[in-house]
Amino acid sequence: MPTTPAPPRASLLLLAYLAFVSLGLPDGLLGVGWPSISADFGVPTEAVGLLLTAGTVGYLTSSVLAGFTLARVGVGALLAGSTLLASLALTGYAASPGLVVLVGCALLLGLGSGAIDSGLNAYAAGAFGPRHMNWMHAFFGLGVAIGPLIMTAALSAGLAWRWGYGIVAAAQLALATAFALTVRAWRRRDPAESGAAVATSPAPPAAQVSIRATLRLPAVWSGALAFALYVAIEVSAGLWAFLLLTEGRGLSAAVAGGCVSAYWGSLFVGRVVQGVVAERLGARLVLRGSLAGMAFGAVLIAVPGSAAVAVLGLVVVGFAAAPVFPLLTLTTADRVGAAHADRAIGLQIGAAGVGAALVPAGLGVLIGTTSVQALGPALVVLALALVVLYELGARRPGPERPLPAEAGPDQPTSPVPAGTGQAGTAAQPVSGPVLPVVDGR
Repeated sequence: MPTTPAPPRASLLLLAYLAFVSLGLPDGLLGVGWPSISADFGVPTEAVGLLLTAGTVGYLTSSVLAGFTLARVGVGALLAGSTLLASLALTGYAASPGLVVLVGCALLLGLGSGAIDSGLNAYAAGAFGPRHMNWMHAFFGLGVAIGPLIMTAALSAGLAWRWGYGIVAAAQLALATAFALTVRAWRRRDPAESGAAVATSPAPPAAQVSIRATLRLPAVWSGALAFALYVAIEVSAGLWAFLLLTEGRGLSAAVAGGCVSAYWGSLFVGRVVQGVVAERLGARLVLRGSLAGMAFGAVLIAVPGSAAVAVLGLVVVGFAAAPVFPLLTLTTADRVGAAHADRAIGLQIGAAGVGAALVPAGLGVLIGTTSVQALGPALVVLALALVVLYELGARRPGPERPLPAEAGPDQPTSPVPAGTGQAGTAAQPVSGPVLPVVDGR
């Protein structure tokens, strides 16, 4: 008799959303608070690079290691400890006497954030469907938007920049407490407990699979490369669009700033909207359309002369890119197998951080040696490379596994091979074996 999949618990969904808001908050604080911080400590503006470097090192380290330790410590304990570490780091920001201490706190904050990002993505890939996976990543953008408001409110009230970090540190501490109180609830339920469909040959737990076996899978490394490409496009477009629109297309600073905000806004809206679309049409179809949309938007950005066309291209890239990171994370087990999925996701998150750091910086060098008009063609090359990487992976047969579902009680399921639908009919493709995304970062 067919079984009914259990929907995600509302309490865990809420905590996952709040955790992704918390990931975005510190990023928003720094941009508004740095002028006051640099003045307080008497350091030049470019010293912010030390904080960003330290944070990136911590983020990459913990995101990769989290994927290899999840099976041993459990996602609940990992989230509780990592959020507490982030809270302590932000408290250190608020109490820091100088730049050296601030850099150390940035490293700790990166360690906490990377583990939260990797751990939650690994859990959600097995427990959430396309809709909630996209919405979870959308909440990161909400956190980035709220962070500047918190710091602006503190400074406008005549308070020191330290208050902004203190407020967010208190929020992180409350979240860490919530994770600690729900450690057992985050335990992945067996299919027999949850009523989910069971594959005919269940994969062994990750703890019983050697690390070497995971690292020898080509899909693990091709997936990491694709995540790096995706985030490189997302971050590069947002970082250099202002310069393109002002110096390259003649827009005023105010108008160009609004257009860049529209780009990030389209990414947020796209994740909210396309999470529902992916649940109905399947992840494979949505991913193909999204990657094609990213390439088309990049072509529009590359068209010389017209500012309006470039702005349209930015919005198209943002909206099309929205579901890529969440859906590729969601389908990781289809490419590498369930036993390797947690580790693969950790590597993918780490690769995304590398792509976000190196490629935009490299494009900055390219723009400096040529002109800002190089941005569009560079985005086209990156987008086409991602499309090719995806299509090559989509032709390979993948391992079978039961997909997470959020169906209602009237939707029975049965063992489903990778690539079959989960939105009510087995004939609808969900994810096929594909290659893979800051996130939202």
